[in-house]
Amino acid sequence: MFNLRVRFLVSGIGIWAAGTVAVRLFGQRLLHPADWRAILALFLISFPLMTLLVRRLCARFGLPRAEWPAGAISIALPTLLLDPFSCAFFSQVFPNIAPDAAGLFGGWMLCCCAGAMAGAVWRR
Repeated sequence: MFNLRVRFLVSGIGIWAAGTVAVRLFGQRLLHPADWRAILALFLISFPLMTLLVRRLCARFGLPRAEWPAGAISIALPTLLLDPFSCAFFSQVFPNIAPDAAGLFGGWMLCCCAGAMAGAVWRR
């Protein structure tokens, strides 16, 4: 079981790293703090995508259903630990995005982590 948790943590680090690179490259196209419709769409799309991602990873790695919450925590942990620094040093980490989008970015990350947690506990 320990090996599976490490696998999920490594997956979470990979997802965090890929996401950070993608936001650094294309974030100015996604994060528009003055446009409530864009924010709502971003959140409404991200939540179920993260739910689906966690469910698929848990199933693919053969994690027992009772361990899915631990898997989701391991996947979300890098985001929860590292993105507060991304928010605190937003202009340095994401120089291509307006500084006033830092709060939106933080909220988006929370929405994504909530989707991951929901994916582990909701049953069909």
